[in-house]
Amino acid sequence: MDNLTTEFAFEALVSIDVATKIGDTALGKRRFIGITGGTFKGPRIEGEVIPGGADWQTVRADGVTVIDAIYALKTTDGAVIAVRNLGLVSPTQDGGRYVRTSPTFDAPQGPHDWLNKSIFVGTIGVAEGGKAVRIGVYRVI
Repeated sequence: MDNLTTEFAFEALVSIDVATKIGDTALGKRRFIGITGGTFKGPRIEGEVIPGGADWQTVRADGVTVIDAIYALKTTDGAVIAVRNLGLVSPTQDGGRYVRTSPTFDAPQGPHDWLNKSIFVGTIGVAEGGKAVRIGVYRVI
């Protein structure tokens, strides 16, 4: 069986709003975090994060947070790319957090449609100051 390897696609610094609590639902505790902007850059792509998206999170009874972020990127050449980033934040036994995502992209045909043709995985960390997150995106090759 083949081992999976990845290559760096881009890193995004995404500005976020304060979380808005929705409350307890049938699925768990719900909240959303507005996306207010940001930038992204990688070897083949760069640009800005368009304000207006959001991360709709569900905190399950087992303590795992389910991430469901929907937002858009605008590249330096003007292409707009829709992003849906699903993931998990799970507490670990050593007191840390396991945070992984699987972003998907809907890019227009042209120089960025390579995003439509691969599987990606991501990492997320809180940026210094707490008003942004740093997202690493890697293409599975």
